[in-house]
Amino acid sequence: MNKVNGFAYCGMACCLCEDKNCVGCRNEACKGKEWCKNFTCCKQKGLKGCWECPDFPCSDSMLDKPRVRAFAKFISQYGENKLMECLETNEKAGIAYHYDGQLVGDYDKFSNEADIIRFILNGK
Repeated sequence: MNKVNGFAYCGMACCLCEDKNCVGCRNEACKGKEWCKNFTCCKQKGLKGCWECPDFPCSDSMLDKPRVRAFAKFISQYGENKLMECLETNEKAGIAYHYDGQLVGDYDKFSNEADIIRFILNGK
């Protein structure tokens, strides 16, 4: 876990990204993210993340994915520090954010936000 990378504007856990060149989309050194609707919108509105937006969740964005939407909702309810703490605990317990070579992991086994948030909080 690379805590410095934090979370993306949409709520994805950049801190758990397998791409060692990734610095996290909220870090100024991240390049080529202008294609992302969540990035562009949050920057225009001056938001730290989608979870601060009164229109959350929007559609046709990264928030269409249940895991991403649940992570953003979790941050809205519990804060970024709590999510980081839970993800670190879960990672140590063997819960995978991404399976090797894939963009899905254990958090993607659930189809709704409530189950994903419960899994974040309670782990296995």
